[in-house]
Amino acid sequence: MAEDRAALDIIHLVADHHQVVYRYAYRLTGSTADAEDLTQQVFLQAQEKLGQLRQAESARSWLLTIARNQFLRECDKRKPLLAGDLHSEAQRVSVDTADAIDGEALQAALNELPPHYRLVVTMFYFDECPYREIAERLDIPIGTVMSRLARAKEHLRARLSEPDAATGAPADAASQRG
Repeated sequence: MAEDRAALDIIHLVADHHQVVYRYAYRLTGSTADAEDLTQQVFLQAQEKLGQLRQAESARSWLLTIARNQFLRECDKRKPLLAGDLHSEAQRVSVDTADAIDGEALQAALNELPPHYRLVVTMFYFDECPYREIAERLDIPIGTVMSRLARAKEHLRARLSEPDAATGAPADAASQRG
């Protein structure tokens, strides 16, 4: 009987939260295949640990936490990426934030960010977490959250303000012109 209830609960979790988890996974990973894999891993882990979910109202947050942690584990397995000169590159460009942003160009710019920067941006804008909550969830100082978010936003502004960003064309041609 308990197995039937657990199966029913995971079915409801998937039905109610699949789109949100997939969108979050896509913003973190930047590819359809990786987002599908991450989403599947999230729901597999959720099924295994369903007993940890105490309140149905917390399901979305709980699933996104699983996604974030799984994404970070995968990033730790890969060779670490350096933030490099995100700050200096972003300072040379100003942005008119009123311009519409092409979704593909946004995802391409997000993909260029190191995973820890991408995670903070995704949590802030797509999961709508305040700084303090991001700091608590990632177990990092709030100043680190603010710094990562500021540098990531600078990079995104620089990347999305390039003339070819609206078309999704590579930035290399634009940077060679100027």
